[in-house]
Amino acid sequence: MKKGELHQGKVIRMDFPNKGIVEVITKEDEVSKEPSDKARVIVKNALPGQTVSFVINKKKNGLVEGRLLEVLAPAEWETEDRCPHAGICGGCLYQGFPYEKQLEIKEKQVLRLLEKYMGDAEYDGIKASPKATEYRNKMEFSFGDEYKDGPVTLGLHKRGSMYDIVPVTDCRIMDEDYRRILCFTKDYFAKCGYPFFHKLRHEGYLRHLLVRKAVKTGEILIALVTTTQETHDLGEYAEGLLQLNLDGVITGILHIENDSLADVVKCDKQNLLYGKDWFEEELLGLKFKISPFSFFQTNSLGAEVLYDTVRQYLKGEEVGGTVFDLYSGTGTIAQMLAPAAKQVIGVEIVEEAVEAAKENAALNGLSNCDFLAGDVLKVLDDITEKPDTIILDPPRDGVHPKALKKIIDYGVKHMVYISCKPTSLARDLEMLTGRGYEVKKVCMVDMFPNSGNIETVVLLSQQKPDD
Repeated sequence: MKKGELHQGKVIRMDFPNKGIVEVITKEDEVSKEPSDKARVIVKNALPGQTVSFVINKKKNGLVEGRLLEVLAPAEWETEDRCPHAGICGGCLYQGFPYEKQLEIKEKQVLRLLEKYMGDAEYDGIKASPKATEYRNKMEFSFGDEYKDGPVTLGLHKRGSMYDIVPVTDCRIMDEDYRRILCFTKDYFAKCGYPFFHKLRHEGYLRHLLVRKAVKTGEILIALVTTTQETHDLGEYAEGLLQLNLDGVITGILHIENDSLADVVKCDKQNLLYGKDWFEEELLGLKFKISPFSFFQTNSLGAEVLYDTVRQYLKGEEVGGTVFDLYSGTGTIAQMLAPAAKQVIGVEIVEEAVEAAKENAALNGLSNCDFLAGDVLKVLDDITEKPDTIILDPPRDGVHPKALKKIIDYGVKHMVYISCKPTSLARDLEMLTGRGYEVKKVCMVDMFPNSGNIETVVLLSQQKPDD
């Protein structure tokens, strides 16, 4: 196989998160015409069971990669019941696949990665999200155009493009309130004629729209993000939002100024247009105050399944004593475990999240939670307390190797690792199992239906020399 060659084949499986493994016939028997030689090529976004055409675009270290050109034949289990934006926007991967099939694919992906570390571990399977559609509690939309020099629109990035925007007005992973807010905002600013921020020229005004909605309380927080290159009165826009016929209730409308060159939703200055700059959500009987940029699981009902799984994994263990909740975010897990612990110490690098965690602990009447701001690698050196149990819920890249070494050196009897990227989890389990920890239980929780992502929960137990 050479770069630039065109091929076709059937996708025999998918590796995390979106690597379709395509089997290609490279040689046939001259007499029987049966395949006598086959090759396997990685084709991103080619789904299991599909027959696809692709072009070879990379060969390195014995691996061959191709770029998907066309789906020649769908998988036998694919249906026509799919989002109209499927395959166009860069979001959902498995639209058209029955939810049970999505779970099966994700489960196999994770098991392939973790099999060598599981040994005799108890495997609890994969737990489905309570809702497979309209489950998102946060959406970040971008202003831009659908094609070069086109009119301003608002939506999500087109797959494989940094610039083209898809107006996802019929997106299936967000509920009707998001769609109404999206459509109103898109139409309002199209009439105003305000320019969107052009990423190449670094010119323009409109950047992003951030919408967050609590599933349990129905409270909605809306933030319009612009540059300071122009000044406009946004009172009429806010009033229009308040007139919308929504199922939830708008509790706050913000105008956020951001002049960063990076294409990220961040805040240089915040202006309150209406209400308050936070909303409240409930999980497993606890209340959480969430600000525009607070980390909070994007699937509230799925988060209850995830956190209840963590509680169940530690229920039969000795949780009492001191618990370290590392990479604690807004302190959700810490507060779930606080009633069964003497003390919980959370460590999180985002200062705003730490402040939110402190407020949430007070809101829930929990006095045994302490939250520290800083990098786990450095903060651990300053904590005098020694943990009895450690919870790890790191970002996608996993735990820094030096931080993981410090964590292992505590020698706690039980540790729970929550991972949103199983490849990072597998890498960290290599060190954990090599340093005396044994995987006792494994479970997956699908927090992201229709996408390629999955959460994995692992209970680890320290094996002492005399065990």
